[in-house]
Amino acid sequence: MFHPLDAAALDQLFVQARTYNSFGGEIDDATLHRLYDLLKYGPTAANSTPARFVFVRSPEAKARLEPALDAGNHDKTMAAPVTVIVAYDLDFHHKLPLLFPHTDARAWFEGPAMEKRFVPALRNGSLQGAYMMLAARSIGLDCGPMSGFDNAKVDAAFFAGTQWKSNFLVNLGKGDPASIFPRSPRLSFDEACRIE
Repeated sequence: MFHPLDAAALDQLFVQARTYNSFGGEIDDATLHRLYDLLKYGPTAANSTPARFVFVRSPEAKARLEPALDAGNHDKTMAAPVTVIVAYDLDFHHKLPLLFPHTDARAWFEGPAMEKRFVPALRNGSLQGAYMMLAARSIGLDCGPMSGFDNAKVDAAFFAGTQWKSNFLVNLGKGDPASIFPRSPRLSFDEACRIE
């Protein structure tokens, strides 16, 4: 039986967590494995888990990513200890016999990829990207999620010959508090929600 998290945990995951624009520190392989070993448990439809993650850390990989970055995201991304390419696999259904053995779920997604698999891959892959950020925060890393890059260039540089497609990027590391803006407003419950 689980119990509500305490205020400190909620602060770390949500209330005090911020999007950083400058990062320091180092992130080793063991930390990246730990990160994935947490995020992989987040739920997806039919346990499809279409997200794919590329942890861009080496100078060579950063150089491949660099031409795809918008000017406003360039410097912070090149300096971040790790940049995660959160992608999705349009051929995720091939793994369903392993991931969802209760029935022939693979058949649900057979056919043209853009008609049968794009929406579930993007939706569930985006969920997994959010799980990744929460997992990162839970193990003491800060995040800087962003669009602001050329998807086609990233896909050509990292995913040529595959059905993997980039979705968004997340810089990881120890965030510099001087790099954040004052927290922007959020919508109130009544503006964003209904109870029916």
